[in-house]
Amino acid sequence: MTSAPARTASDLLATGSSSCTVPQAPKYRRILAQAQLANSIGDGLYLVTSAFYFSQIIGLSATQIGLGLTLGWAVGLVAGVPLGHLADRRGPRGVAVLLALTTAVAVGSFLFVGSFVAFVLVACLYGTAQTGLSAARQALLAALVEPAERTTVRATLQATLNGGLAVGAGLGGLALHLGTREGYLAAFAVDALGFLLAAIVLLRLPSVRITAPSAGPRLAVLRDRPYALVTLVNAVMLFYMPLLSLVVPLWIAARTSAPTWVVAVLLLINTGGVLLFQVRVARRVRSLRDASAAVRRAGVTMFAACAVFALSPYWWGFLLVATALLVAGEMQLASGSWEIGFGLAPDDRQGQYQGFFGSGVAVARMLGPVVLTTVVLGAGTLGWLLVGAMFVLAGAAMTPAVRRARLTRA
Repeated sequence: MTSAPARTASDLLATGSSSCTVPQAPKYRRILAQAQLANSIGDGLYLVTSAFYFSQIIGLSATQIGLGLTLGWAVGLVAGVPLGHLADRRGPRGVAVLLALTTAVAVGSFLFVGSFVAFVLVACLYGTAQTGLSAARQALLAALVEPAERTTVRATLQATLNGGLAVGAGLGGLALHLGTREGYLAAFAVDALGFLLAAIVLLRLPSVRITAPSAGPRLAVLRDRPYALVTLVNAVMLFYMPLLSLVVPLWIAARTSAPTWVVAVLLLINTGGVLLFQVRVARRVRSLRDASAAVRRAGVTMFAACAVFALSPYWWGFLLVATALLVAGEMQLASGSWEIGFGLAPDDRQGQYQGFFGSGVAVARMLGPVVLTTVVLGAGTLGWLLVGAMFVLAGAAMTPAVRRARLTRA
């Protein structure tokens, strides 16, 4: 810890002149990556241990856990745009720091939860802080990085995120192996410390000069119908998110003869693929036209993945092929959607626009598990093909949706 003067919340939100110059851009990218790594290790711990902690230590039922987390992400979905707007008007760095600290408090609060009501309240705080932090970080990236480099830098952060998640998942596996209350508490404590460290790292970035907002309503994104359509299409594509973490494990248990350890191998393929190739894929996306084509290819690739997953009851090796295809589609989608999300947003409203665009993640987290498990496990091969067709149609719809949004900005 340094001996710098203590900062109040007002200090953190205060803005100043931007010292963000192109020669220092690589330095800012490194700092953003370091902050991403700090909290992603904790996120990995949380993802692996949270369900067991909530059920075995707190004593919540599966229904209570699902309902509480769904409510938490629903509140986060609503809060994303206002918190993004706060980042636009008060400065993305200060807002990102405060929300990282708030997330640390939320994670730490899980350690003291003893009832369902308390769990819901903390889950709402966690969902709100996480959603707002994502919007503020995207606004900060947009302010510190030239437009032509934003997608590549975002890809670097995503690769860093996956690397951190892998490390955190390994540590979480150790906590699961111990199976003790102390082990779970330690995992959540490390997660909270990770967000605290991320907040400290973000303070090394410069404050960003705030430009006067252009004419129009305060929350302009809520009236931007073309951008809303693009966000909706992206949200449908993001339904791939629960596939490897939930749907495929259930499919393996119910419909295949694959050993249970294959689930870990599939997650390793996904994490390793993004870590190794996401930046390379993103470098090919340099314009909105490239981005639309990338999302269209992602839809076709994800359809291929779903079709191969449907073959896995005949030979579980198909699971490995399907996962490789899915991660390829995921990387194409990510690269395209980042360029679209940044490229169609006004520079003076990046925070609220990124908050709105990022709402697709919350929607996928809330609705994806229910929809996908019902369709895939209920209809089998046909279900996989229906899910794949959904990705193809959504991917194809992105091109006209982006074209319409561009015309409204001409």
